[in-house]
Amino acid sequence: MAGGLALAAIVGTSGYALGSSLGTPAAAAVDSHVSGGSTSTDGGASGQGSSPYLLIPGQGDYGQQYGSGAGGGTDTSTDAVAATAAQKKGVVTIVSQLGYQSAESAGTGIILTSDGLILTNNHVVEGSTATQVTDETTGKTYTATVVGTDKTHDIAVLQLQNASGLTTASLETSGSAAVGDAVTAVGNAGGTGDLVAASGTVAALDQTITTQSEAGVTGETLTGLIQVDADIVSGDSGGPLLDAQGDVVGIDTAASSGSTDITGFAIPISTALDIASQIEAGTETDTIEIGYPGFLGVEVAQAPTGSASGSRTGRGSSSSASGSTASGATVGGVIAGTPADEVGLVAGDVITAVNGTAVASADDLTAKIGQMEPGEVVTLTWTTASGASQTAAVTLTQGPAA
Repeated sequence: MAGGLALAAIVGTSGYALGSSLGTPAAAAVDSHVSGGSTSTDGGASGQGSSPYLLIPGQGDYGQQYGSGAGGGTDTSTDAVAATAAQKKGVVTIVSQLGYQSAESAGTGIILTSDGLILTNNHVVEGSTATQVTDETTGKTYTATVVGTDKTHDIAVLQLQNASGLTTASLETSGSAAVGDAVTAVGNAGGTGDLVAASGTVAALDQTITTQSEAGVTGETLTGLIQVDADIVSGDSGGPLLDAQGDVVGIDTAASSGSTDITGFAIPISTALDIASQIEAGTETDTIEIGYPGFLGVEVAQAPTGSASGSRTGRGSSSSASGSTASGATVGGVIAGTPADEVGLVAGDVITAVNGTAVASADDLTAKIGQMEPGEVVTLTWTTASGASQTAAVTLTQGPAA
């Protein structure tokens, strides 16, 4: 990115980041969290050890999702087999368009209600501008909208449009998995659209993991997870972890990379359903975003390497300069056709206030906008590159999923 702007976050989304300059098409990607190596667009991978990996949708491509040891190359071999009809019950495959990245991501989900309420991981739909969901029992595809998301706990709830009579997943809510239990992870491995099943056992409970960062994006810490030795891979995220009776005990979420034996992790179904219930009730909290966030359409820029903090925490956050005395948020780029573009903001402008309240940094700006809703009118104040002060009322549009 020109001018020493190393990283950008698009204001108004929940940490939606681009690893390349604005407008550069990113390669298609399967869902994040289950990855194998460093981000690239050439299909190569360099294994990064055995820690769970975070790959943001749209930053990499399917060719590097499985990973191998250092030195590049990929290993797409797993012990998974084609899912049976019983294992496909209540399971959907998900393809999300990441419109502002010129990319798409793919993942899995489960059907909660016959009229099309879908449970999946947040990272499967994060940054999406349009989502298509296919019921793998009937083969019918639906357009989906985001009911709400919880980035901190990696849960999202979708609603299929014009859906009825769907077969729901069988959920095991009366008890929890136990160490040694036989389990099967079902998912859209590799984003191919064909469900596969990988068998294994529960290795541990109540696990805490921190996913490795990817492409300048900070990893996540997830707690209370089920650890399994089933071959959970990219595209499986959001899919069911089934017990020996075929009931869902967890939501496939993350896995190790850079090792021969895959260690998988799943969110217990009881935990996922508790969050889903809050989302369904329309309860917005510090971690839960209902619907789609407000969207301004600017990239806020990080200072050159060496002076940047690299901090990206909380809803609508971004990286900003550490130790810089300058106030305001420097605009690194503006997306055509967005509210920012319509009021004349350009790269190099510095946004200094929102609704009359001073903006201290890029983090501060994205936090302020991230709390606002589509359709909300915001008064922006900024300083142009020539030093002139400008003020304008901006109506936020609907942003990508948080």
